[in-house]
Amino acid sequence: MFKARYIARMTTSPADLHAAQALRHASFIEGTGALPRTGGLDVDAFDAICQHVLVEERATARLVATFRLLPLTSGAEIGRSYAAQYYDLEALRAYDKPMVEMGRFCIAGDVKDPDVLRAAWGAMTKYVDREGVGMLFGCSSFQGTEPQAYADAFAMLKERHIAPKRWLPQIKAPNVFRFAKALRQRADRAQALRTMPPLLRSYLTMGGWVSDHAVVDPDLNTLHVFTGLEIGSIPPARARALRAVAV
Repeated sequence: MFKARYIARMTTSPADLHAAQALRHASFIEGTGALPRTGGLDVDAFDAICQHVLVEERATARLVATFRLLPLTSGAEIGRSYAAQYYDLEALRAYDKPMVEMGRFCIAGDVKDPDVLRAAWGAMTKYVDREGVGMLFGCSSFQGTEPQAYADAFAMLKERHIAPKRWLPQIKAPNVFRFAKALRQRADRAQALRTMPPLLRSYLTMGGWVSDHAVVDPDLNTLHVFTGLEIGSIPPARARALRAVAV
């Protein structure tokens, strides 16, 4: 059972944060075409205002995954978020419940166990329940900046998963791929799921939605879409499953 193998916890020391930043560097920077960083660490100004979660193998204490959380009291604080650098999120200012931005999620490259992702979502579920969070959001990234490599994935997002109009992010970044307008093809669902980031697939299975455009991010050599999930819209069976693995 995965709960016996992996444990999720908040960082408690500078060494913990350093380990998270090193794993992020290995995942997001090394060999990805991203702009280089110094010191083998992925560090930015948001680290200082976020809470950081580590997922470790219980038996060895090896760090296998990490992500960070930025809590907001409501949509009135949306301008503080990482995503607000790239998206016009004015519509979300009207959101009147607590929100949390999930960012820099990564899993060690040699770890293929799906229970790591389940452990991470279990930790997130525990946090959301404890803090009374109404919406989870972030940026879901595709590796590289060529949209055609993910044509089916973007077509599927267009067909099924565009944000409700009342929350829809608008364009802010200078370079975007407006897939909701540009694509005319029907999605090959199997191909779409093969090329879609696992974290984004998880969001969508819970009722998540995305922006109608992707931001081209040369710094990390990615395409990313704003992703939102209203906690109250998660299907009851899925919510029960998440709470069953919350640790």
